[in-house]
Amino acid sequence: MSCFSCFTPDGRNVSGKFDPINGSLPPPMRRVATDGSPELSHRSANCMANTQNTVLEASSSKEVRNGNDTVQAFTFRKLASATKNFRTESLVGEGGFGRVYKGCLENDQLVAVKQLDRSGLQGNNEFLAEVFMLSLLHHQNLVNLIGYCSDGDQRLLVYEYMPLGSLEDHLFDITPDQRPLSWNTRMKIAIGAAKGLEYLHDANPPVIFRDLKSSNILLNEDYDAKLSDFGLAEVGSFGDNSHVSSKVMGTYGYCAPEYARTGQLTIKSDVYSFGVVLLELITGRRTIDTTRPADEQNLITWAQPMFKDRRRYCELVDPLLQGEYPEKSLNQAVAVAAMCLDKEADARPIMIDIVAALSYLTEESTYREWSSSCHFSSSMQTETKELDHCDRQDEKINLDRQRAVAEAIQWGSEFRVQLENNSDGGT
Repeated sequence: MSCFSCFTPDGRNVSGKFDPINGSLPPPMRRVATDGSPELSHRSANCMANTQNTVLEASSSKEVRNGNDTVQAFTFRKLASATKNFRTESLVGEGGFGRVYKGCLENDQLVAVKQLDRSGLQGNNEFLAEVFMLSLLHHQNLVNLIGYCSDGDQRLLVYEYMPLGSLEDHLFDITPDQRPLSWNTRMKIAIGAAKGLEYLHDANPPVIFRDLKSSNILLNEDYDAKLSDFGLAEVGSFGDNSHVSSKVMGTYGYCAPEYARTGQLTIKSDVYSFGVVLLELITGRRTIDTTRPADEQNLITWAQPMFKDRRRYCELVDPLLQGEYPEKSLNQAVAVAAMCLDKEADARPIMIDIVAALSYLTEESTYREWSSSCHFSSSMQTETKELDHCDRQDEKINLDRQRAVAEAIQWGSEFRVQLENNSDGGT
């Protein structure tokens, strides 16, 4: 199958790995805005050393400045006061790297304070990665880093507070007093996460998130999605089919098969993880659930047979939706998920096409206006092959998926242009 290009080769060899043992960071990068393609510019070794020392040795009176933006340095005492001495009632989450507490700063701003585990090297690695990434990259679908604390052996990160918690809190194990997420809300969350990944992948060099999962997608009061937890993020390389070789890390069930097998990380690894999250949104099922029957414990394995028959798509839908979803929207979402979950990395779409394909799913009023008279996107085409009967059947299924995705990409692009034209006409 033909590959659609994800990188632009320019002959550079860029390494974006962190060295937590020596406390070193890659060459500092300027903080980038949300408009245009972000470019991560490398500076001198002296500037790198200065930035590193500022991050790890800042006192309460100092701030880290990147471009025109400021990330505040807090003392441990201030954050202890903000979280009521890290009491249990302030605890809002716990993960592999530490605990997250709700806090209130002196200016009455609500924040989330992540206290990293001091016992292991990985905690320090995550601290360096998050300060480095989130002090440089800014987008409406990335969680905002407010500050940090590096007093002594303490490593804490301070984020904007997301009142609705994570997607995981609203999708799985719903209690009787919780209202299930509607179809439109699920698609809104999906496209928010997709836009966050699109922004990261469009950076120069690209940033690979590496740990996309439902618990790392946070929601504000309007169910706007923001990616969080950049401790495993990697700065990618340039060139066609380029990859970063790294120790396999992430969460079982979300890792792309080629990454788990070889340790070679690309932006297509993130695309696979997004496909898993999208399928979780559609089904309301966890990617791995040992409480279900043996043949249903792995979400991807369970769903694969249904991907091949559009008449069975309805079997994938979360029963909590009680049939309240547009059929065309379901068909489109399943088609996108199936392509993202392709075992061959080169066959997966890129995030810019995924965002375009999902665009119309968030606009309920446009469902009936959607037309199927669209052409294929160049990144969704496949080579003509000589196939036997069974292979032709599989090829037809793949073409049906690609056609559905391509139609939505075309629609999404045209709809976006129409909105921009209407906006210009009203000014």
